[in-house]
Amino acid sequence: MSNNITPDNPLFQKVAALIELAHKKVATTVNLVMVHTYFEIGRAIIEDEQEGKERARYGKQILKDLSKQLIPQFGSGFSERNLRNMRQFYLAYSERNASPIWQKPSAKLPVFTLSWSHYLVLMRIERLEERSFYEIEATKQNWSEPYLKRQYHSSLYERLALSRNKDAVLALATEGQMIEKPTDILKNPLTLEFLNMGGKENYTESDLEHAIISKIQVFLLELGKGFLFEARQKRFTFDEEHFFVDLVFYNRLLQCYVLIDLKTDKLVHQDLGQMQMYVNYYDRHVKLDYEKPTVGILLCKKKNDAVVELTLPENANIYASEYSLYLPDKQLLQQKLAEWLLEFDDEGFDSKNIPFAL
Repeated sequence: MSNNITPDNPLFQKVAALIELAHKKVATTVNLVMVHTYFEIGRAIIEDEQEGKERARYGKQILKDLSKQLIPQFGSGFSERNLRNMRQFYLAYSERNASPIWQKPSAKLPVFTLSWSHYLVLMRIERLEERSFYEIEATKQNWSEPYLKRQYHSSLYERLALSRNKDAVLALATEGQMIEKPTDILKNPLTLEFLNMGGKENYTESDLEHAIISKIQVFLLELGKGFLFEARQKRFTFDEEHFFVDLVFYNRLLQCYVLIDLKTDKLVHQDLGQMQMYVNYYDRHVKLDYEKPTVGILLCKKKNDAVVELTLPENANIYASEYSLYLPDKQLLQQKLAEWLLEFDDEGFDSKNIPFAL
């Protein structure tokens, strides 16, 4: 007498999971082989063009003729446009231009880890240190191609760099975003264009909070690595008086609570004092012995760094961060970053020694 195998049977579920994993591995392998093939096709095109000046002059016609020969046998994936992309891909990732972190010590070929659609985005990023950062993060965090585009257009690299010291800026291009201390989770500014509130002239802190909660998954991604959402308007009572923290998160990488208060106006010193009280309460009454000190973040429309510095003690674990309801002006942030790095030159730090020059 045999038992019937149903979808909820443990054996079926185990075997099905193994098959699905195998399918994913096969798909990943096929994608990587395709990327390497496109790189070599790009190399072949460049080498053919470089055989002589006359040949290079008529390169467009050559790609058009090559495409006409390839499509009947190999399909529409080898259109003239795609061949041009393969050519550009090779130029972007050839030994002269590719980021050293993706090269094996014993090989001259880049080590590709993402899909072709990812590289169509990455190869158009001209600055090597910026491209390297996005490639590391897309690989480590398993970003989809649309999410990679969103992070690039939201200027994630520049926003992280402007929130860091000189050593941490260098590390972004070689290690990606490392979360080891509270300042590693800061971005300047936090970009909240996904809330679709940019057209509202007047909105309250409650409106902003409701919008964030309705898009909490995307908000967590914007906050960065390791964040877990615990509560909104978290109440605690002290000396028979009730207080409410707008948003409470936990960061598993830092092993600490992260409290966020929302401010739709310019930050004032009273806001900082209130957050100091919230952080003190969590450190003294909520935090467990093995956990790290609580981090407080005031998310505001406008901040004054001088007021923050004057109000808070030097060892305070409290930070002010501006937010934007629109995607930031990428060129403006790049200019700010370049000016910021020049300040290090004035202090004796030579920004020309950055492995990926701006």
